[in-house]
Amino acid sequence: MNVDEVLLAEPRGFCAGVEKAIKALAWMVKAFPAPVYCYHEIVHNQHVVQRFVDQGVIFVDDVADVPPGAPLMLSAHGSAPSVVDQARGEGRIVVDAVCPLVTKVHHELKVRAKKGYEVLYVGHAGHEEAVGAMAVAPDVVHLVENLDDLERAAEAIAPGTPVALLAQTTLSHDEWRSLMEASRVRFPDLWMPNRSDLCFATTNRQAALREIAGRCDVVVVIGSANSSNTVALTKVATASGCDRVLRINEASELPDDLAGVVGVTAGASAPDRLVHEVIERLAPRNGVSTVTVTEEDEYFPPPPELRELLRRLEGADEGVSAAVLADDRETSAAQVLDELAAR
Repeated sequence: MNVDEVLLAEPRGFCAGVEKAIKALAWMVKAFPAPVYCYHEIVHNQHVVQRFVDQGVIFVDDVADVPPGAPLMLSAHGSAPSVVDQARGEGRIVVDAVCPLVTKVHHELKVRAKKGYEVLYVGHAGHEEAVGAMAVAPDVVHLVENLDDLERAAEAIAPGTPVALLAQTTLSHDEWRSLMEASRVRFPDLWMPNRSDLCFATTNRQAALREIAGRCDVVVVIGSANSSNTVALTKVATASGCDRVLRINEASELPDDLAGVVGVTAGASAPDRLVHEVIERLAPRNGVSTVTVTEEDEYFPPPPELRELLRRLEGADEGVSAAVLADDRETSAAQVLDELAAR
């Protein structure tokens, strides 16, 4: 390679929701003998998933595959209400690691449905987050991925029916904005939440990438192909003026012909160690410049079911829950994954 400099976007990598989910599943691994089960991938990153597989975690796409009484975690992307109900049956020990920002969308959808609204949901068909959210009120929700979907939804909604607009949290801002603006034209009285459904961490990572993409000969986005926010980053880099954008899982996938200024970022479920390995492989002769657009200090505590579970496992000691919270806040998901690897 002939790389002059690396521009490193900040923020990048793990968001607060991913931190919460990874640490919660690690607590489950420590608390119970293998196997621990997880409904869907805990987060969309193949390296993180493999680390837990190595610890005896079994990932399933159907709760029926989880034996009665077994420990089960529900993924960060949110689950359909029927799945949550099924999971809690047959004596299973269930912890829901859903991101609070996804829970917010579920709540908004439930409230709008009860008030008689039809709901336009901007998201990606088949994505776990979209599937779980739309299942909250399937009779009134319309998936919108493009303008054709919007027009079909408009034709299906009876005149005079109130309409609300919600979104998958991991969309690119550009993708969301174009469909939001078209929806507001089509439905002038459209209801929208006061605070955007888009994840602040997703938005921050996109903003940081916009700062560097136009100055780069190549942008490297680290993350898995099934990670919606990672794919969104590749679109942002292209839209921001970079002619060559690569999505990779790890440093070994870097081509040998990279040259000039290379921008590097990582999706919200990609471990930072992968970033360091990529930079080491790029070996920029003029070093690394970090470009920061904001500082993130958001923290999501462990799921309440997990705190209660650990308290019970320690003999109902009320101090255990406080200790768990203190340790959790001070420990990063990266540290937890490294500890699992050393077991």
